Amino acid sequence: MSKKSLRQDLSAYLFLAPALIILFLFSFWPVGLGAVLAFTRVDIFNLAQSEWVGLDNFRTLFEDPVFIGSIKNTLLYLLVVPVIQIAALALAVLVNAQLPAMKLFRTAFFVPVVTSVSVVGIMWGWMYNEDGMLNQVLLWLRLVDAPVGWLSDERIALFSVMFVTFWRGLGYYMVLYIAGLQAVPQEVEEAAILDGANRWQRFWRITVPMLKPTLLLCTLLSTLAAMKAFEEVVVMTGGGPIGSTYTLAFYAYDMGFRAFDFSRALAASLVVSLIGFVLAWVNFRFFRPDHR
Repeated sequence: MSKKSLRQDLSAYLFLAPALIILFLFSFWPVGLGAVLAFTRVDIFNLAQSEWVGLDNFRTLFEDPVFIGSIKNTLLYLLVVPVIQIAALALAVLVNAQLPAMKLFRTAFFVPVVTSVSVVGIMWGWMYNEDGMLNQVLLWLRLVDAPVGWLSDERIALFSVMFVTFWRGLGYYMVLYIAGLQAVPQEVEEAAILDGANRWQRFWRITVPMLKPTLLLCTLLSTLAAMKAFEEVVVMTGGGPIGSTYTLAFYAYDMGFRAFDFSRALAASLVVSLIGFVLAWVNFRFFRPDHR
């Protein structure tokens, strides 16, 4: 290696150093330390005195019915992923068309993305209220005989929260898909038209295969966001009613910052991370571009 090449490499690492140091201190180090402490009985005021207990924390976790319910709720939350991806892609195809007022529609769909989750939670909490707008509309249309307890009925509370996640994320993934659609070469589309391909054939044979990198990105981000569902639960239900909206992320928070059982909270966090890694691998397996 020449001196010039070595100097260039050192200069590159020097510029990267501040970001790498911050990443290590605030990402890699906490994650690594948390993974180790998940196997200990944590003394939060003196980590050096934490006692190694092996798999006891995980055994306690899986004996807790609330944790088992949290796993089920989190896996159920993953139903948002295909729904939001299909809806976002359909919206992107529609909004990407050169039609009047499309810029206005793009803005309208993106507004929930930049709106604070606190504001969103309060707004939807008011709409879901038994005296709220949603119930009033349903009663006026005679679709229900009595107000629905969207957030107070344990059978539907989780689905109500899931819909808010869908509503918030739709515009974000729509924008990503629009960027992917605009990167599809027009020459390929025009060649397919000359070959007699109809719109449906062009979409499935050209657009979707060329969108695979975007599909992978959006599906991966959506899957991990569903796995870490937390903010909507905190703002709208606080885990209730009767624990029916507990997710894994909320369970870890509840154990750590309400029950002060940091050992169990760290073990639950590690379980979330491991499930996230598995789901990420599945996403890469199924949506990896054919040419990669």
